Amino acid sequence: MNFKYPLDPCIKVQMNMSFQNEEVKVVIETMFRTQYGKMVSYLTSKFGLGFLEDAEDIVQETLFTAFQKWAFVGIPENPEAWIFVVARNKAYNLVKKEQKSSDLDVEKLVGEFSENEDRIFLNREIEDNMLRIILVCCNLKLPIESKVVFILSCLCGFSRKELSQALLVQEETIKKRLFRAKRAIRSQNLSLTTADEKTLKNQAGAICSILYILFNQGYNSSSRKNVLNKDICFEAMRLTKLLLNHFPKDPKIHALFALMCLHSARFMSRMDENGAIVLFRDQDRNLWNTELIKSGIHHLARASSGEVITAYHFEAAIAAEHCTANNLGETNWAFVLQQYQRLYQLKPTPIILLNMAIVKSMMGRTEEAINELLLLQDNPQLNTNYLLYASLGELLGLQKKYEQAIAAFDHAMELTRSFQERMLLGKKKTHIEFLKKS
Repeated sequence: MNFKYPLDPCIKVQMNMSFQNEEVKVVIETMFRTQYGKMVSYLTSKFGLGFLEDAEDIVQETLFTAFQKWAFVGIPENPEAWIFVVARNKAYNLVKKEQKSSDLDVEKLVGEFSENEDRIFLNREIEDNMLRIILVCCNLKLPIESKVVFILSCLCGFSRKELSQALLVQEETIKKRLFRAKRAIRSQNLSLTTADEKTLKNQAGAICSILYILFNQGYNSSSRKNVLNKDICFEAMRLTKLLLNHFPKDPKIHALFALMCLHSARFMSRMDENGAIVLFRDQDRNLWNTELIKSGIHHLARASSGEVITAYHFEAAIAAEHCTANNLGETNWAFVLQQYQRLYQLKPTPIILLNMAIVKSMMGRTEEAINELLLLQDNPQLNTNYLLYASLGELLGLQKKYEQAIAAFDHAMELTRSFQERMLLGKKKTHIEFLKKS
């Protein structure tokens, strides 16, 4: 489709420049997050995955049209329905004009659209379609990075510029990842119609896996634009809640949602007012969100039903212990270590060994922890991770092995791209240098 103005990633910039109506701006920005994916998934379900890019263009154009119109005439009583109807009309007009799919009965679709707009807009069918798109994404033969970008763009309304800022990669890289994902959908002949309710239930584990990765992309990022990273986490939570609403008795989904709630509860304490990282031990627990903690504990309890236990259960149990302990000293480190050990049996990854070593140091077993971290330097999956050397620097400093600690912090700084992480490591190194001179 050829529009009079560029839509992605410039639409929000145009909104900022065009009008000063703050209320309308807030409403439209909310629409990008809450309604964008619904409309794209619904239009795609009606016209097929081959219509995906047109659907995205139509939704973006509709949102821009809404901003232009509402800034002058006011926000309609039901803005969601207004946007849906306009997008719906644009979609079938385009199909009728260009005859994109000869096997579609356009007139029948128009009739279905018109039967009950509110019912169609709010129907569970829309949520089903969003989950089907996630499932299609799970089945793509692509690197996980492309899948994450595709979901954030297609279902969450993130622009290429926003994704570039949040994921710390060039905007051109985001563009290429999106292109590859959409090309894969076309070339692999994937369809939404094959993902019925039974298939969704059977593939809930695959959907959980990609939502877990999606959440971690936001949670573990240290971009200066950390608000966007929170948005990624909240979008992952929204989609997980969507899955949970469909399968409310599935323990693994409850465990995953519990984990997300408990991690998100600490958002406000992870950065100081200057945007610097605050380590867990130094965080102000008064800033932790008690409602999210309660929600996390509730869903962890719900996750205890059934006979199957997943990695999400153990990770959520660890997060729950951290969130419910009154302070660092009262943390049940033996319990945390036990959960990591059980987690490692399910998911034997070196990052879990790293965490186990750190927990042992918290239990006073510093020398043992250092030896385990030194062994991990030979692991190709971890020896390029700054956390390994940052942890070594911390523990070697406690042992007064200052030269080794400084070298470890230097190496850690070489391995991270994050400005905030380098700043934190630099402060740690400076402190060790001070102790060395004392």
